[in-house]
Amino acid sequence: MEKETCTFSFCEKPEVVEHETDFLLIGGGMAACGAAFEATAWANPKKIRITMVDKAATDRSGAVAMGLSAINTYMGGNDIKDYVKYVRNDLMGIIREDLVFDLGRHVDNSVHLFEEWGLPIWKKGDDGFSLDGHQARDAGKPLLKDVEDNAEREKLVCRSGRWQIMINGESYKVIVAEAAKKALEANRQATGVEQNHFERVFITRLLLDANKPNTIAGAIGFSVRENKVYIFRAKAMLLVPGGCVNVFRPRSVGEGMGRTWFPVWNSGSGYAMGAQVGAELVQMENRFVPARFKDGYGPVGAWFLFFKAKATDSYGDDYCANQEYIEDAKKKYGKYVDAMGTTIRNHLMMEAMIRGKGPILMNTHTAMQAMGQTFKEKLGEKEGAKKLKHLEAEAWEDFLDMTIGQAGMWAANNIEPDKTPSEIIPSEPYFLGSHAGCAGFWVSGPGDIPGAPAEWSWGYNRMSTVNGLFMAGDTCGASGHKFSSGSHAEGRIAGKAAIAYILDNADFTPTLKENVDDLVAEIYLPREIYEKYKNYSTSPHHISVNPHFIKPDQFQKRLMKIADEYFGGVSTWFKTSKTMIEEGLRRLQLLKEDASRLAASNLHELLRCWENYHRVITAEAHARHVLFREESRYPGYYYRADYDLIDDDNWKCFTVSKYDAEADKWEFRKVPYVQLFD
Repeated sequence: MEKETCTFSFCEKPEVVEHETDFLLIGGGMAACGAAFEATAWANPKKIRITMVDKAATDRSGAVAMGLSAINTYMGGNDIKDYVKYVRNDLMGIIREDLVFDLGRHVDNSVHLFEEWGLPIWKKGDDGFSLDGHQARDAGKPLLKDVEDNAEREKLVCRSGRWQIMINGESYKVIVAEAAKKALEANRQATGVEQNHFERVFITRLLLDANKPNTIAGAIGFSVRENKVYIFRAKAMLLVPGGCVNVFRPRSVGEGMGRTWFPVWNSGSGYAMGAQVGAELVQMENRFVPARFKDGYGPVGAWFLFFKAKATDSYGDDYCANQEYIEDAKKKYGKYVDAMGTTIRNHLMMEAMIRGKGPILMNTHTAMQAMGQTFKEKLGEKEGAKKLKHLEAEAWEDFLDMTIGQAGMWAANNIEPDKTPSEIIPSEPYFLGSHAGCAGFWVSGPGDIPGAPAEWSWGYNRMSTVNGLFMAGDTCGASGHKFSSGSHAEGRIAGKAAIAYILDNADFTPTLKENVDDLVAEIYLPREIYEKYKNYSTSPHHISVNPHFIKPDQFQKRLMKIADEYFGGVSTWFKTSKTMIEEGLRRLQLLKEDASRLAASNLHELLRCWENYHRVITAEAHARHVLFREESRYPGYYYRADYDLIDDDNWKCFTVSKYDAEADKWEFRKVPYVQLFD
């Protein structure tokens, strides 16, 4: 079929808005908000312009949009070196320890700011029991920032695990966004610009400089509310639009496909756009497969850690203590089984299911009963019952803070979690660098961590291999377990470094390599194709059945089918192989070719077209990384059935890739892993 070009003969040409700035933030989640807050402190005295572009509304964008019930990364009285070891163990022995340590030494400051801005953080009461954030305030408990000694802070916070603290987090993102927006407004006033915060604008491509090789110069995107295309020119950029969901077919079907664990708007744009300009990716074979309450995707962490619930197979046995499973796993995965990290727990759960002992049950009812008994023994019958009632409210709040749909799933299935167990299961895979995963970009480290190789730092903290292009949160690779607070802190680290880069390159004037008219036509091609061919439908009542185009939902379903069946999704128990990946890549190449026939009947569908194209690039990066690494480094997340073992002799290293978008070619290399902390 002849390749189409957009001449705006059939669709309305958009207004082109050009915006000059110095530091461009792409995204509006925790990392972007952290960068906005921190960068302005350094930028305002120098009149450096900062601009944030968010495809959503910043108050509720990002992975924290619905809220959270806990902050999962808070050092407090813990040793930062222990945090590094925890992350290393959970990510199967391969992390950038310089990046993780750097995050650990800064993250608590962000948490203290959150509380100062109004986030209610749980504290321990005088009786040793928990007080939620509002109770703690009413009881006169001090703010964490006002307690100077870490040991005293540790006595104060209410831990749900070694690194987690409980919060009342329904409005968590709104609170953090408010601080970021105030910082942006202060920068707007300091620099005299008319506007520096754009919402409902979706960036589709990054743009390199015409004169300076391998240097970022700008970005292009479009409004999802108005017929406008935006061109941004910038001296430095932070690329933080989140991770990626809906590459793999979800377990839920029909209407349930709109419900996933990770936000559905995380479309891999960061991975795709960074790769397209030549930034090197690292550990993209890694994906996260969270064990969650089935179909509702409700979180299990608080139930495991705070409520002390136990998960068992349907016969009541603890699958993580089954010696037969453990010994079988050790034969393939060795010492990593002893660490019992997230991947291994997933593996043992699936082992029980494969052997016919599913479904897997979270025994919420027995956990509540046990805690109720403890309260009665310590507080007496009346006070114990009162405390238990409050605990039940906290258990519900755990879901109402962050996964409201789980409460609906329980109601729909006549499940009362204080009376009956609930089914849990490993979900479909996701790509991220901020949770229990480490996919992302190869970035420069802080440069001051003893023992870190010199080549791990090339001048500016969290800068990618493209000059001026910085990463944080989900896009910063080989350094997971940042979560919400860590993503904010890493955004601050990157934001400060980006201002230093701008100051050091004060004479740089970004000049776009590409022609603006061509870029605008590229973005609007799906609109042109739809309007040109919409009357060719072979089905009068279903415009999506058309010989000339493919709609974004059809395109996404094809992608999901390819990824699920060939790259190790739920239908194959996360198993794949060289031959399966190669066949999947062949089919993916056909899908990439069909991307030129994507059709959008409106701006919302235009958004979906470009989101799904970004997902394709992300999927290809992942598949090629899995193919390159000839072992099963992350059992429980994925398995190479033809190399179902962990091979430290040959593969305890970082896998780094670079994409040549013009030639459509990938290059791979190994980078030696270096352990910095015993």
